[in-house]
Amino acid sequence: MAQNNTRKALGKGLEQLFSSEQLDFNSFEKTIVDSTPKNEVEMIPLDQIRSNPYQPRVHFDEDSLQELADSIKDHGVFEPIIVKKSIKGYELVAGERRTKASRIAGLDRIPAIIKDFNDEEMMEIALLENIQRENLSPIEEAQAYRKFMDRMALTQDEVAKKFKKSRSYITNLLGLLNLPVDVQNSVMSHSISMSHARALSKLSDDVQIRELATKIENGKLSVRELEGIVSGEEVPKKKPIKKVKQVTSVKNKLYEDAIRELVGTKVQVGSNKIVIHFDSEKDLDRIMDLLNIEVGD
Repeated sequence: MAQNNTRKALGKGLEQLFSSEQLDFNSFEKTIVDSTPKNEVEMIPLDQIRSNPYQPRVHFDEDSLQELADSIKDHGVFEPIIVKKSIKGYELVAGERRTKASRIAGLDRIPAIIKDFNDEEMMEIALLENIQRENLSPIEEAQAYRKFMDRMALTQDEVAKKFKKSRSYITNLLGLLNLPVDVQNSVMSHSISMSHARALSKLSDDVQIRELATKIENGKLSVRELEGIVSGEEVPKKKPIKKVKQVTSVKNKLYEDAIRELVGTKVQVGSNKIVIHFDSEKDLDRIMDLLNIEVGD
């Protein structure tokens, strides 16, 4: 029943968008903006807006944000952001950069369109906006696809089709998550290119991967030279691993939705534990207040 209400709230255009095999963020945002009367665009307080709990982006380019903030100071926010109403405040659906830049510009409020979305739609929207518009780092994109696949129980083929990517693109991207975390961080900071990282991900020896990564960062190893090393018979390769889908049980999903509705942030239930995510110390205080938990100074 709740799903039907959500679909009704979204409207026919968005219902068709989410039910299609392929998704397009520009079509999604344009559909919402074009179908929303100007008198339904509200000016909401920036301090009541929290990030989409499924936002895959970790790093935002500070120079780019400052440029956008300067533009907003001079001309204002041209296009409203899209939010979802939560128990306390709003969850950001689309417009993360506009929101951050507006805070930098010193604004108190921002124009917004308020819509209702379920968890699956929130995850799809966050991933869509970033891979189709904001250029995630390869690691952030890989993590987002992996999370989406696990949560929605989708295969690589299904995800490739849904997001208009080739199967090999998804496979190569997910392979980056086999790299040591410190090497992943170098890829995220662009110290190591995607081409270098893809070659490194075919190796199984973490010590060797780190040694080669250091040479790459010092400019001493081209992609062609690295591929020559990786293709050598003496170099151990990663063996394909048949991964078992991690599917959240229906019961746990109901628990997640119920707790999330209470605390207004991302919740995970499984492996005999409950994980409640929060954006900041202030957000944690808000959650503790909702749960009626008092901690002495």
